[in-house]
Amino acid sequence: MRALHLTGAEVLREGRLAPGGIAVAGGRLIDTPPADARRVDLTGYRVLPGIVDAHGDGFERHLAPRRGALADLGAGLAAAEAELAANGITTAVLAQFWSWEGGMRSPDFARRVLAALDAFDAGGTDLRAQLRLETHMLDDYAAVEEAVAAHGVGYLVFNDHLPHARLAEGRKPPRLTGQALKSGRSPEAHLALMQRLSARGPEVPAALDALAARLGARGVTLGSHDDRTAGDRAAWRARGVTVAEFPETRAAAEAAAAAGDPVVMGAPNVVRGGSHDGKVAAEALVAEGLVTALASDYHFPALRQAALRLAPRIGLARAWAAISERPASMLGLDDRGRLAPGLRADFVVTDAAGRIGATFAAGIPRYMAGPVAARFLA
Repeated sequence: MRALHLTGAEVLREGRLAPGGIAVAGGRLIDTPPADARRVDLTGYRVLPGIVDAHGDGFERHLAPRRGALADLGAGLAAAEAELAANGITTAVLAQFWSWEGGMRSPDFARRVLAALDAFDAGGTDLRAQLRLETHMLDDYAAVEEAVAAHGVGYLVFNDHLPHARLAEGRKPPRLTGQALKSGRSPEAHLALMQRLSARGPEVPAALDALAARLGARGVTLGSHDDRTAGDRAAWRARGVTVAEFPETRAAAEAAAAAGDPVVMGAPNVVRGGSHDGKVAAEALVAEGLVTALASDYHFPALRQAALRLAPRIGLARAWAAISERPASMLGLDDRGRLAPGLRADFVVTDAAGRIGATFAAGIPRYMAGPVAARFLA
């Protein structure tokens, strides 16, 4: 693409919003625009770093618009990328289950998603996979390692969604029939599977120790999901599982932050003003400096919305860093998340109210609309 010189805007860099401009060439931000650069006047607008989403499963509805109606996965990823771009997200970690729950969360579907991602050209937007492994699927550990190696998966999170207490009491879990239908099993077969997996609990800690060590040796970033206590976090940290993803309590979040572990919280939690199911509220944790990064979780627009909600309280620079610079750093992506010469030209153009007019990923326009588009087309 022809080099760009964007002038007249307020630009968020080095921790402050100030009048200035940016220059883009070869997919990177540069110091000085070449003489033939296309000049675009963005007076009245803001240029902010592209959003980095450290965990999102909102793409599932694009891959399967209805239960059982699985679209072509490439077409589904294209639709997901379009929504990501419209919401200013230039790097997205797609959180794919590897779970006993079956259906779109099954190991077979995870393999399909990974293969589709390998084959998909996102046109500049960086789509990456995170595997969410259910800890009690011990017989799948080897297959997970094979998938990680074959597809270059750089981020894996450990989950345990088995209803152990109800199973131990001999009671049926809630929503059993619905879960069974999604998995393609009868309720009886689905319950029996959960019971078998739960019964293997005593084997899990040692197996996790070994698996985490092997994955860590590969350089895979490891996280735990829904830590409830400081003890939970300490146990995961001892395995080299450093990221605390969506801790459920203040105690778990404080323990992670005190040890220097990255803490990821859901942006929808901030937008809603609290957790939808009674867990710790994210907004206060962000304000207190306990949160490294916000993630879209199940709703891509929530990242931008959360930053705008937080800005009056903690400042736009700090709020935006929670959805750009800090998640990028956590993921080891030091070439993005900020606006500085030499970095990827990942940025969004917004009006003063935060509405997105354009999204560029690696210098390529991925979304453009309204008056901002008119400036570029003039």
